[in-house]
Amino acid sequence: MDKNKVLVIAAHPDDEILGCGGVVALHTEKGDHVTSVIVCEGDSLRYNDKTQEHQGQIYKAAEVLGVQDVRSLKFPDQKLETIVLTDLIDPILGIIREVEPNIVYCQYGGDVNQDHKILFEAILVATRPTEEFIEVVYAFDTASSTEWGYPRNFVPDTWIDISSTLDIKIKAMGEYKTELREYPHPRSLEALRNKAYAWGNQCLMESAETFMTIRRTLRNGKVD
Repeated sequence: MDKNKVLVIAAHPDDEILGCGGVVALHTEKGDHVTSVIVCEGDSLRYNDKTQEHQGQIYKAAEVLGVQDVRSLKFPDQKLETIVLTDLIDPILGIIREVEPNIVYCQYGGDVNQDHKILFEAILVATRPTEEFIEVVYAFDTASSTEWGYPRNFVPDTWIDISSTLDIKIKAMGEYKTELREYPHPRSLEALRNKAYAWGNQCLMESAETFMTIRRTLRNGKVD
């Protein structure tokens, strides 16, 4: 079976777990190479006294998922609107051209978080069809951001069964001690498990993560 090159691009530490942690674990179990990019450092707004601790959680969570290639760009948290968009695009595009992923999972930009919206704009540029090795770009939702936006326009078209890796996703999220909240908050471990069950049940799966297909390009007469 061919191995994939997978790129995950998330705005903040923990977004990568919330959105596609179960699917990433599926990829690493299969032997696919996964690169995880965390764009913002996630500390400046809320955790000035816990910067080192919070950054360490990124790598602990990645280790649980089996991800060895983690890139932290350390843009300021909740301040991407102060960054020239090309200054955000350039490092992302540099990683894309280095890694040459055929699958990209990225932050959905239609929710309540301004960083997510701006990052999504940058990703749309960085993943243009000129990067011909990219076959598909999927956008994931983020608990406590996507469902709190308006209009609520995250409409998934892809359900991926994560029944075999849901416990791994939950364990990885457990490494983000600074981000966890008490149930029934959407970022509680119990709520995340319930959400995976609810998504999965829509398509007769035990649990699932869902995605919007941003672009899927099959070249050279390839069909599947």
